[in-house]
Amino acid sequence: MRAIGEPLRIEEIHIDTPGPREVLVRTAAAGVCHSDLHILEGSLPQPLPAVLGHEPAGVVESVGSEVRHVAPGDHVIGCLSAFCGTCEYCVAGRPNLCEGAATMRRADEPPRLAKDSEPIAQFAHLSAFAERMLVHENALVRIRPDVPLDRAALIGCGVTTGLGAVFNRARVRAGRTVAVIGCGGVGLSIVQGCRIAGAGRIVAVDTQAWKLDLAARLGATDVVSAAEGNPVPRVVEITAGGVDYAFEAIGSPATVRQAVRMTRKGGTIVMIGVVPAGTNVELPGADIVLREKTILGCMMGSNRFRTDVPRYVELYRRGLLRLDEMISARLPLERVNDAFEALRRGTAARSVIVFE
Repeated sequence: MRAIGEPLRIEEIHIDTPGPREVLVRTAAAGVCHSDLHILEGSLPQPLPAVLGHEPAGVVESVGSEVRHVAPGDHVIGCLSAFCGTCEYCVAGRPNLCEGAATMRRADEPPRLAKDSEPIAQFAHLSAFAERMLVHENALVRIRPDVPLDRAALIGCGVTTGLGAVFNRARVRAGRTVAVIGCGGVGLSIVQGCRIAGAGRIVAVDTQAWKLDLAARLGATDVVSAAEGNPVPRVVEITAGGVDYAFEAIGSPATVRQAVRMTRKGGTIVMIGVVPAGTNVELPGADIVLREKTILGCMMGSNRFRTDVPRYVELYRRGLLRLDEMISARLPLERVNDAFEALRRGTAARSVIVFE
């Protein structure tokens, strides 16, 4: 990426050799996430030029002298929640809030990525839209080798975000009622997490009929089309007064307000969708206070990915987490811009870039 609003370009760049705690990974697959589209459209800041992509899986090619977690030949999933292991958030058990500054190269060191003498910025500690990634070992988790890497890639961001919102942040209890606003990759993962958690009723809300059909196949008990008007009255009617948990997975002020209004007294709203930088959300204060509603922010599923991801892999292996149905298309790197166009049009749950 060299400019906001322009298509991504395929270029040959230089990837440095691994430093002491760095790992060179041959990328097998990388999911195309809406957060990358936010960067492309300028709604989230990112130094340029940069290599995007942050939902990868691959195979370790080589490691630095002090790497202990992985070895050449290991299958790995990359996660943007690179953690230092020593900051206040890490030692308090919240590594997803570590900004990972200590895992990056210092300004006086050569860049990991460059073209001629021009440094190329690394996006989200990963830069997965490339044949190889050079990353800190604390951005990786080793997984068993019998899981297809094109499916495993989804776990690195979308699935970890969705399941973690259910298991780690909201801690949905069996029998409770749930609404999920937005049924893209993250929303579909939330639906599945709620099913696995034993939610009694799961209401999926979206404007796209095909996404609602897919949500029903993956665990939603009810679907509401927001294309037909305000979904709040219908959700309240279906659930006899509102849901216990409302998950907002779009990042729009309007849908955040809908999540608040469709939640019953004492209920919980979980904000997961990325609201564009500089955008404020106005909420009905009296509704929140007098009805004792709780609003939670959730960053990357409040993950501890070194322990969460292997569990999610096991859920997939046992057939409880369904990843195959979430993949709308598998595309070569040359078609990455087509994948972003599908995101804009709302015609893909998750496209995956696959490498030979």
